[in-house]
Amino acid sequence: MSLINRVDDAGTSRRRLFSRSGMFRLKPIGSDEPEHGGFQRSMGLWQLVALSLGGLVGAGVFSLAGVVAHDHAGPGVLLSFLIAIVASAAAALCYAEFAGMVPGSGSAYTYLYASLGEVVGWAVGWDLLLEYTAIVAVVAISVSGYFAYLLEQVGLHLPAWSLGAPGTGAGHRVDLFAALLCLLLAFVLSRGTRESARFETVLVVLKIVIVGVVVVAGAFHLAAGNYSPFLPFGLGGAVTGAATVFFAVYGYDAMSAAAEESKQAKTLLPKAIVVSLGIAAVIYLLVCLVLVGMQDYRDIDTASPFSSALASVGLAGLGTVVAVGGILGITTSAFANMLAVSRVWFAMSRDGLLPAYFARNHPKRQVPTRVIWPVGVGSALIAGFLPIGEAAELTNIGILAAFVLVAVSVVVLRRTRPDQPRTFRTPLVPLVPAIGVVFSLWLITNLEPVTWLRFGGWMVLGLVVYFLFGYRRSAERAKARVR
Repeated sequence: MSLINRVDDAGTSRRRLFSRSGMFRLKPIGSDEPEHGGFQRSMGLWQLVALSLGGLVGAGVFSLAGVVAHDHAGPGVLLSFLIAIVASAAAALCYAEFAGMVPGSGSAYTYLYASLGEVVGWAVGWDLLLEYTAIVAVVAISVSGYFAYLLEQVGLHLPAWSLGAPGTGAGHRVDLFAALLCLLLAFVLSRGTRESARFETVLVVLKIVIVGVVVVAGAFHLAAGNYSPFLPFGLGGAVTGAATVFFAVYGYDAMSAAAEESKQAKTLLPKAIVVSLGIAAVIYLLVCLVLVGMQDYRDIDTASPFSSALASVGLAGLGTVVAVGGILGITTSAFANMLAVSRVWFAMSRDGLLPAYFARNHPKRQVPTRVIWPVGVGSALIAGFLPIGEAAELTNIGILAAFVLVAVSVVVLRRTRPDQPRTFRTPLVPLVPAIGVVFSLWLITNLEPVTWLRFGGWMVLGLVVYFLFGYRRSAERAKARVR
């Protein structure tokens, strides 16, 4: 072959690689029923809302609100959550449109594969594998803090080596309870969709009841002086706090990943997203108002903020009840995110971008146990050996990037597929998506440099995996060859 022909062939190959027949090929938007993966369709509207609230109302209430108030924002933690909620609400409306149009497992991964192309969907899916797993770990660490507090109240003391990750305290070697909790959640999740949904719903109801008790009891012990100065770390501290807690108001994505386990996904998913975010927004703002009103932000115990705050106003007995509720309630957040990462991993494997071995459900329980257990072990290792701050830093940038891309995709599909049936339409397009994009990019710029480095390293690894495996094994590539 002549040099000219080889150059021409190389140019053609590059053009094909960067085309709709290459790494930007689209996953078709299916018919009225999503591609079925052998899941049990058992979740109705309120089970979906409970699953979403399980992810939305968890570590943000019982742990991160205290961490952000103490370390970043002071009473301005209210502003931190308000910023995060506004950005999340704009993105949530975009997610709701996609959920009614592409109701398949995988959430943002599937949405972006269908709108912007395979490599974009892969990048987001790959990142969510790490970030959701890290969220499970962060929440487990939060539960562990309340567990230690509860044991101390009854006079029991665990050995120092089991109380936290290395560097978090004298003699700490591993956060044993957090690691064991991750494994326990994997066990529960592997039992099946119906059983898992019941478990989640019961704990979510219990959690909301306990939060209500905290808000009502704490409201009688607020001190105006605790709200001043409102921004002791400046506006920048509140923005940094918003970026830190952002994943806490992202639980509806975890719920949308379970679309194929919903009875009427196209109708119910958009409703569940809007309802759950509205409930969560009210809860977060009330909880932050009470937390910093009861106790000076400098005195908040970041390991168990609400228990310590209640104890500081003479309600130590109620603090113990909150610790019990924290253990049970925060668990729902870890559960929702572990479910989400297992469904994203399953969807990527079913699409051929990861080994097909992981795209097989248990024959009786109809859940992807081949994915659930690796996630359980991975989250247990992170929870056991990383401090909560470092674990939380793994959870932000990719989720914010997913928000940006989903919001952009809504605008793109309104232009490229205006006649595609939609059971929910994001209002005020492109204004609402633009708000989601601007807020998310703003929060991204306030993340620590180490977060960017970790994100970049993980994405480089992901692209290597994609081009060595996913690009060639893609199910859409195989279908195109048949055609």
